[in-house]
Amino acid sequence: MILPISPFAILVLGLVLMLMGFNVLREYERAVIFRWGRLARGLVGGNGPGVVIIIPFIDKLVRVSLRTVTMDVPPQDVITKDNVTVKVNAVIYFRVVDQERAIIQVEDYLYATSMMSQTTLRSVLGQSQLDDLLSKREQINADLQRIIDQQTEPWGVKVTAVEVKNVDLPQEMQRAIARQAEAERERRAKVIHAEGEFEASQRLADAANVISQNPAALQLRYLQTLVEIAAEKNSTTIFPIPIDTIAPFFKQWTKPADAT
Repeated sequence: MILPISPFAILVLGLVLMLMGFNVLREYERAVIFRWGRLARGLVGGNGPGVVIIIPFIDKLVRVSLRTVTMDVPPQDVITKDNVTVKVNAVIYFRVVDQERAIIQVEDYLYATSMMSQTTLRSVLGQSQLDDLLSKREQINADLQRIIDQQTEPWGVKVTAVEVKNVDLPQEMQRAIARQAEAERERRAKVIHAEGEFEASQRLADAANVISQNPAALQLRYLQTLVEIAAEKNSTTIFPIPIDTIAPFFKQWTKPADAT
């Protein structure tokens, strides 16, 4: 016995099916629609944004966001080219540029991009020296971005930037780097001190040449020294007498001896 279906129930069922067929996509969203398992194009509303109409239970709609995704790459144990073990983590910025390839070509583009970033991070940093890893960060970031972008391009994913965040060194290596930096600072201090001594000796030599050419300059320097000594208010003051000051007296004393 078939129970009669009221027109109201048919109306409600039709209204529910119609509402299930309406999908509203935001400005940053696009839709990938499958009809009977095949990719469908040219439907009412297209792939968005706006209202997209599908046939319930026949069509399947998959939403894809086109916004930039910021993803942390978990810390990776990396052995550098000079056999130093470091722990490195990074952050990757990417977005979907082709929603159809992002759904069809790869099962989960978010997970796949994360795995690709981890393996590429270990591979690229493993070919770098520790000093390059610490000093040439921008070049390494550019290499990571270029390589990962080439790998994700078939998936319709565009990698815009990759940044290495932290490089954790072993305690022994940190102490070695600290000793190296300290030795470098001491070397620079000694070089600067030696350069200062050399420049001061040159100035003293120039001053001695000037004074030797003009004996009056020596007398003026002698008087200036006396003034500086007197300003100290010492209880005992010793006046050094230059040989040039008493030289005439020696000449007078030596004349009678020569005459005899």
